[in-house]
Amino acid sequence: MQSIQLDKKRHDRKNFDCGVEALNNYLKLMANQQSIKDNSRTYLLEDTKNSNQIIGFYTLTMVSIDLSSLPNNLQKRHQNNHSAGRIARLAVDKRYAKKGFGAWLLVDALKKLLMASDTVGFPMIVVDAKEGASTFYEQFGFSSFVDEENKLFISVADVRASFV
Repeated sequence: MQSIQLDKKRHDRKNFDCGVEALNNYLKLMANQQSIKDNSRTYLLEDTKNSNQIIGFYTLTMVSIDLSSLPNNLQKRHQNNHSAGRIARLAVDKRYAKKGFGAWLLVDALKKLLMASDTVGFPMIVVDAKEGASTFYEQFGFSSFVDEENKLFISVADVRASFV
């Protein structure tokens, strides 16, 4: 399996349905526009039997973080850096749910952000989890920010160590 960037001319965004209207609408209406503006990049996983069919997608961007929302040890360690890679969206079409594609997409997103951090340097990866999705990310080592339970983080160092 390999993720590729969204191609609005090729990929069937209209029939994608993950069950969360905000995520469906983002893919259908905003993902391509945000990429053109260099605000984010959306990657997706295609069905091998039909490359127009989208199994799932994720969107990556950068974000500034409030260090006071992190545990004390991380505040001290990263006191001069307020940037983080961000998994802004991650979704799997309902037809492909419960088959491990969400985990595959998350790991792929983490690998891309790890490579980006190796190039430009940022210490944290943040994810904005939709309601009820926090436990999915916690299984992969993410922790909730002190002030927002649906906003989670993991250190780039922890991601790097998990791939060794």
